[in-house]
Amino acid sequence: MPTTTTPTAAPLPLDDTLDFLRILWGIEHGLQRASKRMEAAIGITGPQRLVLRVLKAHPDITAHDLAAVVRLHPSTLTGVLQRLERKGLIARTRDKADNRRVRLRLRPEASPLADRQKGTVESHVRRALSRQPARHVAI
Repeated sequence: MPTTTTPTAAPLPLDDTLDFLRILWGIEHGLQRASKRMEAAIGITGPQRLVLRVLKAHPDITAHDLAAVVRLHPSTLTGVLQRLERKGLIARTRDKADNRRVRLRLRPEASPLADRQKGTVESHVRRALSRQPARHVAI
């Protein structure tokens, strides 16, 4: 992500909780901006690409399991899936064992987007993390 002129420290003293929230919201705002740039450049948002990458790694996953993996509320995921389906990037099929359950699969047209390395939100995050000491990045 490009550097911004946003100060790294709050202009006024904040307690640890508020300071932590300020940092999280700054990160979230940066991810949203990068996601919008990515959509303009390659046609999908960061959350949509995350879904494509998970579907490539786990074909035939259920929407319920996908929501848990990507940590999106099922109603939010529904919108993401609908947009990807309209773009012809994913396919939904009924589970043979349980007709109420839907299985999701990446369509071949989506592979280049799922495989892409440059110009993605995660490429920006990867670059930012590579600039940090390992002790700051450990999960």
